[in-house]
Amino acid sequence: MVKKEWYLEYRIKKNRPGLLGDISSLLGMLSINIVTINGVDDKSRGLLMRAESEDQIKRLESILMTMDTIDIIKLREPKLRDRMAVRHGRYIERDEDDRKTFRFIRSELGLLVDFMAELYKMEGHRLIGIRGMPRVGKTESIVAASVCANKKWLFMSSTMIKQTVREQLLRDEYSPNNIFILDGVISAKRAGEKHWQLIREVMQLPAVKVVEHPDVFAANSDYSLDDFDYIIELRNEPDEEITYEAVEKNNLFQDSNFGGFNF
Repeated sequence: MVKKEWYLEYRIKKNRPGLLGDISSLLGMLSINIVTINGVDDKSRGLLMRAESEDQIKRLESILMTMDTIDIIKLREPKLRDRMAVRHGRYIERDEDDRKTFRFIRSELGLLVDFMAELYKMEGHRLIGIRGMPRVGKTESIVAASVCANKKWLFMSSTMIKQTVREQLLRDEYSPNNIFILDGVISAKRAGEKHWQLIREVMQLPAVKVVEHPDVFAANSDYSLDDFDYIIELRNEPDEEITYEAVEKNNLFQDSNFGGFNF
């Protein structure tokens, strides 16, 4: 029988020597394997486990509920945020009102890259938006996550080196294994109908698309923020305000006849 993964998170009420050993021994007696274990947010401990049947997990839960030294916080099939929490020792901050919005600061670029790489590995269509001020690390994080996920990335519009606007792709570039990257400001300010037709074609592919400045992209296209599966916000500091006036001014040569590439 194929073993299934589960996530257990508990808070320690009464810390004593040997507590983790007791829980590990209990898992061993129930034939549940520990895959990863780590402290989470300095308040609790998370375990990624494998078990052959749900009955094993139910027995584990019933026994843990009798222990007065811990409180069970979560016992469920692992979600992506659970896996990230075990790996990095903390939960990714999530918007309470918009559950598909995740927040990061520049000092957490390693966590952000790991999170995005996991999103890239998912099969099928995924539309990801990333907000942030100039030079905060948006494009670099997108590319680094592509490398981690072992995926090829394609810039459809970008300011990575110079302003780039693609109007067509080569036949092999339509692969669903590629990561398609757009800059919402560049597409809105510089692109013509051929570029937008290409975007509509790419949107039909069962692949990952990443849009920098999704608000500008949505305001100047047939797409809306509701079409996005994930929104990522990247700031230099937790209280930094993301404004688009500075973003548009930062796009070099936007009103110039020089410095751009059109394909």
